[in-house]
Amino acid sequence: MGSTPYQALLLLQGVSLAFGGLQAVEAVTLEVPPGAVKAIIGPNGAGKTTLFNLVTGFLAPQQGRIVFAGEEIQGRPAFAIAARGIARTFQLVQLFEHMTVLENVMVGRHRLSRAGLVAGALRLPWTRREEKLLRQKAWEILEFVGLSDRAAQPAAILPLGLKRLLEIGRALAAAPTLLLLDEPASGLDARETDRLREMILALKERGLTILLVEHDMGLTMEVADEIAVLNYGRLIAEGPPRAIQRHPEVIAAYLGTDWQT
Repeated sequence: MGSTPYQALLLLQGVSLAFGGLQAVEAVTLEVPPGAVKAIIGPNGAGKTTLFNLVTGFLAPQQGRIVFAGEEIQGRPAFAIAARGIARTFQLVQLFEHMTVLENVMVGRHRLSRAGLVAGALRLPWTRREEKLLRQKAWEILEFVGLSDRAAQPAAILPLGLKRLLEIGRALAAAPTLLLLDEPASGLDARETDRLREMILALKERGLTILLVEHDMGLTMEVADEIAVLNYGRLIAEGPPRAIQRHPEVIAAYLGTDWQT
């Protein structure tokens, strides 16, 4: 009896995008296995965030294919890709700052809500039940990210590190299959970074697939199953953390000689 063929949850094949004369991403091919934490590292300007924008529909590739859960998604609008089960955070935190911490997470749950504008306005019994469940799930997520004690506070008054954790919570509220984290440790202190590490490992334990862009190499080496390295838009290396740590081209382009062990 034959075995079931392996299928990556996310597959990029020959993906390229140029802005004028600048080749932001050049013929990148990589796979993200289901249930794995895959990190993308590289120097500033290497094309990491551009790659995220291509996967999530904020940009469309000029060449190549992007396949998610067996379906091509390149060129689709961002809302349609999000509806397929891909959620993300941003390098520059994007929250609804006039809303409370709890309300921000509840907004993230919106794609799973059945209630439309009219039903919500009429306050039908089933919409009230749905809102109660939505609020309960939002509380669970806030407890997971360590922000339940700030639920009633406006998001605007949170320090940057906690805003990043809230943004992760809002992304999780959408119940994604694939979560993209763009520099989530930026602005976090040591305690918050430890909490982030615990969160990523806990999400991995639950089976969530994560694509991570992060400059904190200590964190990356601890949580990633695989690492892909970009430099000037090209994929120059890919493999498990220890192999990447010793890769000569990666050391020269990004990590430096201090990472040789």
